Amino acid sequence: MTLTLGIDPGLNRTGYAVVERVGARPVLKEGGVIRSTKDLALAERVWEIGHGLREVIQEFRPAAIAIEQVFSHAEFPKTAVLMAHARGTILFIARDHGLPVTHYTPTQIKRLLTGSGKASKEQMQHAIRQELGLPDILEPNDVADAAAVAICHLYSSRHADLIG
Repeated sequence: MTLTLGIDPGLNRTGYAVVERVGARPVLKEGGVIRSTKDLALAERVWEIGHGLREVIQEFRPAAIAIEQVFSHAEFPKTAVLMAHARGTILFIARDHGLPVTHYTPTQIKRLLTGSGKASKEQMQHAIRQELGLPDILEPNDVADAAAVAICHLYSSRHADLIG
C-alpha cells in the first residue's frame, strides 16, 4: 500500500487528499480541509494548520507528502508571505514525521493530468474526477487541488521507479 498525502497550502484553508496507488490507478482514501480561525493571531493560525496536518498524518501514515509549489505575483506580495507561513508549518510537520516532501508547480500538475500546462480549473476538475473514478467532481477546490498534486506525485514516482 502506497499512500501519498497531497497538500494545497493556504493560511485560511489548507486542502489535503490521501491517495493510494492500487495497481496502476490512484484511489482517493480521504480528502478535506484544515481551516485556521481568521480572528486568531498568526502564530495560533499556523499552529491550527500544523495540528490538523499532524492528525491526518497520524491517522493515515502516508509514505510521502506532495505539495503544490506556490508562486507569488508582484501585485499580491502579502498573499505570498501568508502562504509562506502555511508552507513552513507543513514542511515542519512533514520533517517532524520523517516524511519526504516533493514540490510540484501548478504547470507540472496541469501538464501531467491534462496534457496542457495551461489547463483551466474546469479541465482540471474533470481530469481529477476521471483519474480517481469519481461520480462527481471534488469540492471544494482546495481538496481537488490537493488530490491533483497527490496524483501527480504517484504518477511521477511510478515513472521514476520504472526508470531507476
